[in-house]
Amino acid sequence: MKYGEKEIVEFDINNEDNFWPNINEKNYTINIELPEFMAKCPRSGYPDFATIKLEYIPDKLVIELKALKLYINSFMYREVSHENSANEIFDTLYGKLKPKYMKVIADFKPRGNVHTVIEIDSDKM
Repeated sequence: MKYGEKEIVEFDINNEDNFWPNINEKNYTINIELPEFMAKCPRSGYPDFATIKLEYIPDKLVIELKALKLYINSFMYREVSHENSANEIFDTLYGKLKPKYMKVIADFKPRGNVHTVIEIDSDKM
């Protein structure tokens, strides 16, 4: 197993070192784009590729960027639908960070002439 694969397999999003205290009292927005998301289609096993966009206004915590990368990469070998992967990412990060606001957009590359964009916004919940 290569070192990158080992890091992904051993990664645990629940480790408290993945989150840092937000020492800033003012509201500010963090925008992160992860253009190399991949998961496998649960029906065909073919790879699905997406750009994941995360926008959040932190409260007490921010996510460490390498931890976010490893979390997103952990989907690479999983069979999970577009909808379920986007919602799992939102639910996991929202539950851990407890931000003042969060939005996740999963913009999947077209496959079979279908382009899917999943958007989850905490203000619309």
